[in-house]
Amino acid sequence: MDSDAKRHPELYFFFFPFMAQGHSIPLIDMAKLFASRGQKVSIITTPVNAPDISKAIERSRVLGHEIDILIIKFPCVEAGLPEGCEHLELVTSPEMGLNFFMATDILAKPLEHLLKQYRPDCLVADTFFPWSNEAASKSGIPRIVFSGTCFFSSCASQCVNKYQPYKNISSDTDLFVIPEFPGEIKLTRNQLPEFVIQQTGFSEFYQKVKEAEAKCYGVIVNSFYELEPDYVDNFKKVLGIKAWNIGPISLCNSNIQDKAKRGREASIDENECLGWLNSKKPNSVIYICFGSVANFLSSQLLEIAMGLEDSGQQFIWVVKKSKNNQEEWLPEGFEKRMEGKGLIIHGWAPQVTILEHEAIGGFVTHCGWNSTLEAIAAGVPMVTWPVAAEQFYNEKLITEILRIGVAVGTKKWSRVVGDSVKKEAIKKAVTQVMVDKEAEEMRCRAKNIGEMARKAVSEGGSSYSDFNAFIEELRRKKV
Repeated sequence: MDSDAKRHPELYFFFFPFMAQGHSIPLIDMAKLFASRGQKVSIITTPVNAPDISKAIERSRVLGHEIDILIIKFPCVEAGLPEGCEHLELVTSPEMGLNFFMATDILAKPLEHLLKQYRPDCLVADTFFPWSNEAASKSGIPRIVFSGTCFFSSCASQCVNKYQPYKNISSDTDLFVIPEFPGEIKLTRNQLPEFVIQQTGFSEFYQKVKEAEAKCYGVIVNSFYELEPDYVDNFKKVLGIKAWNIGPISLCNSNIQDKAKRGREASIDENECLGWLNSKKPNSVIYICFGSVANFLSSQLLEIAMGLEDSGQQFIWVVKKSKNNQEEWLPEGFEKRMEGKGLIIHGWAPQVTILEHEAIGGFVTHCGWNSTLEAIAAGVPMVTWPVAAEQFYNEKLITEILRIGVAVGTKKWSRVVGDSVKKEAIKKAVTQVMVDKEAEEMRCRAKNIGEMARKAVSEGGSSYSDFNAFIEELRRKKV
């Protein structure tokens, strides 16, 4: 147990993750971090999601940390969803997506019941539960928002929403500068979420999320001060919201078993994956993974395969498509030609373990914040391929502010299916990150920032200190 645990009276925290891998993985990591540093923790979830969370916290419990799971029923039928549809990845249409978010609203009453029954000192709830402000208020406890992204993207999206600069340009592809925002960041209307530039079924919900964030007690962010100091300051001063940066949270998983049990069970034996990587030279392998939500057409998978082959680089490629359908999109003879040179993983990969291996020299990513920060913590430069959510903002942080990545050239925000990119652009970006003249400088910057990340979460570091400040503030509030 962390030495700081002895200096602070125990507080009791409820953690309530949204039912999607990109949201639940970091919040479960956070719950484990709090428990390891002497706090009592309960994770709220639903029956279908409970087994994965139970595996993720198993070792924490063995170590004697006070962490458990409380289960509430997910109202699938009431919201017009199939029975068992308790996870965003099981949603197959925009209409189902709206029903899914409506279903989470119905969780307010059971959450209020748990708050009254167990009387925690604080509720840390995902940003997609805006109604949890009121639930916490009824129990007289603070609600802390977990937003799941960085300060840069939070501030950028707030400025875009407030000033609406996309209305002052003549076409969807014209560039505009984000106003009242540090860094002269330029975007196009095509790169903004559809629910921002026009009224959609999600727009009203998104507005509720932002209003609740402005009224909550404070925000916990999976980032560290040295990564984005101008934007941490901007968030606190301009938006006027209390915030604590305590990341990279993934670094709380120092044990190989903890890393392996994040999210779903890996689709490849970890020893097989590590054995393959151990046979490669340092910085010689590019890792390709687009997260748990983004999808690509078979035609795009074919372009990726050809681009990788043309680049001449060794690779690990995580693909959602089932193994039985490979012949539909893999180039003829591809697997034979790539034998020993490329490893395709179908399904879920032990991403942190892969990124931290010395053989990995680059990462082709959709720029989801978890993947981005895991690469940053591992000191790995990136090829950026944003698809949806706030990923086009994250791309700007990677390529223009931190200068540890190159853009593959995606032009259009999409709900799920990624923008089309040709093999030539893929080859060019992969080569730039792995072997071109600027690759070494980029890798050096990435390694330096990765070292900063590890110092931030170590004793005396900025994230370590912010964690202590947060606990101390809540302790005083309780007294």
